[in-house]
Amino acid sequence: MAEVILDHVWKSYGGNLWAVNDFNLTIKDKEFMVFVGPSGCGKSTTLRMVAGLEEISKGAISIAGRVVNNVPPKDRDIAMVFQNYALYPHMTVYDNMAFGLKLRKYKRAEIESRVREASDILGITDYLHRKPKALSGGQRQRVAVGRAIVRKPKVFLFDEPLSNLDAKMRVQMRAEIIKLHARLEATMIYVTHDQVEAMTMGDRIVVMKDGVVLQVATPLDLYENPANLFVAGFIGTPPMNLFEGVIRRAAEGWIFDGETLQVALQPDMQDKLAAYAEKKVVMGIRPEHVGSPVAENTVGAPKIKARVDVVEPMGAETYLYMTAGRHTFIAKIDPHRRCAMGNELHLAFLNAKAHFFDPATTSLIV
Repeated sequence: MAEVILDHVWKSYGGNLWAVNDFNLTIKDKEFMVFVGPSGCGKSTTLRMVAGLEEISKGAISIAGRVVNNVPPKDRDIAMVFQNYALYPHMTVYDNMAFGLKLRKYKRAEIESRVREASDILGITDYLHRKPKALSGGQRQRVAVGRAIVRKPKVFLFDEPLSNLDAKMRVQMRAEIIKLHARLEATMIYVTHDQVEAMTMGDRIVVMKDGVVLQVATPLDLYENPANLFVAGFIGTPPMNLFEGVIRRAAEGWIFDGETLQVALQPDMQDKLAAYAEKKVVMGIRPEHVGSPVAENTVGAPKIKARVDVVEPMGAETYLYMTAGRHTFIAKIDPHRRCAMGNELHLAFLNAKAHFFDPATTSLIV
């Protein structure tokens, strides 16, 4: 069982500045866990502590039931894939992949078998006698992954491995790594600042900011039930729309009053939001719940009048960047609905899909 446990792990580089702040997480055997967050949030530092490349200031890390705080990286039974590939330029692909096994005194036949198996999995058998300079970025990344595979470690660690690739190659390599995880049935920890990578690859996702874990959940749960304003705004492309307003009592019941936008509260939301009567809250709603065919065809859906600032045709849908009074937001509409910059539109909101946050604590209310 290659379960990885981080138990109250802290990391400081001196003073009271904590790069990682009380990190607690259990990564299950064979799970694909993704750490995501903006640059400097502590995700790579956490990964490097798991690898043994950074010392732990406080807490404990266990791999497969063994505390590894004082275990050197080479003895942790992990393999790491770096952003810059870290290939030896004077060695062939074969020698790069075999190098770690040679250091561990594996027999030649075993080395040959493992390298051939890994190269077949990754589709790089034809490149085994080339040197890294003769390979494309995607091929070099495959070699870096292959070097990790031949080790047959308990845990694979990926530190932003696709950052240096172009957009098309990133999509292709994402799919390759997902298939690789399914084939190897290994525990994998993957670090990225790209939330699209996180959403498409992870079994679960850890969202970090300023060294703190803000939420751990499946991709769908993160998207549909963000725990706070940061997660709501960080996860999703385009991000969730956020509107400031006040909870008020109206003739028809409780409403969210955002001046140019007034939204009736759903019955299952009213009890929790009644405690915020005449107080400021932040309402969040995804772009696909504003102006979409489903929203427009929902009876009784509230509408907002807004000006079109930017039109982005995406093929399958169109994004509209809108302004309504002091509010700016994004709507995802039917691509066949014609509009242009400067147009004024009345767009429907799916108020049943709205989330409400406390602006003081930033936490989700309902």
